[in-house]
Order: sequence, then structure tokens, then C-alpha cells
Amino acid sequence: MPVEGAKAVDLRDSFEQKRGATRRHEALDIPAPRGTSVVAAVDGSIEKLFTSKQGGLTVYEFDRARNLCYYYAHLDGYAEGVKEGQLVHRGDRLGYVGSTGDASKEAPHLHFAIFQLGPEKRWWVGTPINPYPFLLGNR
Repeated sequence: MPVEGAKAVDLRDSFEQKRGATRRHEALDIPAPRGTSVVAAVDGSIEKLFTSKQGGLTVYEFDRARNLCYYYAHLDGYAEGVKEGQLVHRGDRLGYVGSTGDASKEAPHLHFAIFQLGPEKRWWVGTPINPYPFLLGNR
């Protein structure tokens, strides 16, 4: 679970929800109070720290095999010492729940996505995988 204290039973699958006229959400929103710790979902490495219009403050984490990318968005801030290239273990603090980017300021949450990387290993592109079954322990 990438948000400290979040419970699987409280999650709602929003992967297929529409965002705008043509775009799917392709992620899971995990609501939590602003400042709640966001932690690494798996052992891996921080591939990219990035700020975007939609995602705000983000972290892209590759798993150890560099096959999957875990995307953490709308962060209020990064955890102290987090940097690109850093090795992390499941449960290590990456940042804090917020509402940066295009997220509603009244609804802080973690936008959490997983995608299969292509052979080029580009942190910004891949085939989306629904994180909901993973967080429920069904996969």
C-alpha cells in the first residue's frame, strides 16, 4: 500500500473512469489527509522526480527488474533525501499526499499508477496496468 495507514477495503477502482472526453484515468486515487506519508510500493529505484501540469510533484519508481514503473502523483512534497537514481525498499518514504497539479485542493490524494515498460525503458511511457487488484492482494 503506497499510502501509510490506507486500507485496501477503503479503495475504489477508478482505473476505467473517464477523465475529460476521451481519456481514461488509468490509475487509482487513494484519498488521505494532506501530509500523509507516501511510501514505495516495491523494492526498486527512483527513476525520475518530475513536476507536470497534470500530476504536480511526481515520483517515477522502477521495480528492480526494470519491467514496471510505479507512478506517484499530486505529492505535497518529497521526503527528505529522495533523489533520482536512489535505491528504495518497499515502505521507504518517498513523499507526502497532496493536491498539486490538476488535483482539487479540497481533496488531497495519491494518484497511483503502474505501467509495463517497453524495451526502451522510458519513464514517461508504458502500457497501463490496473493497480487495484495488486493493492487488494488479488494479483
